[in-house]
Amino acid sequence: MPTLEQAYAYSRRIARSRARNFYYSFALLPKDRRNAICAVYAFMRRADDIADSGTAAVPARMRQLDALRDELAAVLGGSHCADPVLLAVRDTVQRYAIPHRYLFELIEGMRSDLSAPLPRSFDELHRYCYQAASVVGVTTVHIMGFETKEAIPLAEKCGIAFQLTNILRDIAEDAALGRVYFPSQELEEFGLSRDDFLAGSVHPSDERFQRFMDFQWRRAEAFYQESAALLPLISPGSRPSLWTMIAIYHGVLQRIRRANYNVLERRVGLTVWTKLWIVTRALRFRVAGGLPPFPA
Repeated sequence: MPTLEQAYAYSRRIARSRARNFYYSFALLPKDRRNAICAVYAFMRRADDIADSGTAAVPARMRQLDALRDELAAVLGGSHCADPVLLAVRDTVQRYAIPHRYLFELIEGMRSDLSAPLPRSFDELHRYCYQAASVVGVTTVHIMGFETKEAIPLAEKCGIAFQLTNILRDIAEDAALGRVYFPSQELEEFGLSRDDFLAGSVHPSDERFQRFMDFQWRRAEAFYQESAALLPLISPGSRPSLWTMIAIYHGVLQRIRRANYNVLERRVGLTVWTKLWIVTRALRFRVAGGLPPFPA
């Protein structure tokens, strides 16, 4: 059985190698909180890797997610644990009083990604985004610390904003996997269909696509603006980390618009230098104190 220190070190290695955008913000947290965030990320990555595995059939992946859910339940219930990720997650959950249901909702979100029909309405997409990202957001603010419970619904909105950004950025990659996350009702309103995306027949300059993407972009931007009040509710020592996380994801959304929504022919993202510039700004806030402005 690994020691707790070994379990957290293992989780940090996973976060460092896989987290990309998130790890820049993790590094700004105090050691204990950074360890906890890495543990949650490593667990999330495991569930996501099962759901996205291209080598296993859907029924096999569902069984793996069910097994992960059962193992998590046993470990949180106090059973012996030799798995470093689950050992670190159990300590994190206990240390920061994180409701267990968030982790189980995350697994359920992965299961629904495999089994549920693709969304017909935005309400259905919103539910998926909640399970895939909002539960991570509320788990994260428990670790970061928050001043009032008003932070919880704001963290949910922030998670929705992040997931909508991912969906807009990853249209081509998701289509290659046979997935189109946009609500079919909205596609129809703009004269598009899922088959158009799956067949790769949509051109970035198509007026229908441009209008559709502008509509989707504005909704994602609205969720960022609605969640802006979250920053002052987070514990002061954690604000630079959350600011960095929002600045990077919001920056990706802005870059998508500046690229004229051409996410079909190339992956839109921030350069390493841009991310380091964001981290440098956050470090100044941490040293100087005060409240960082919402990332523009």
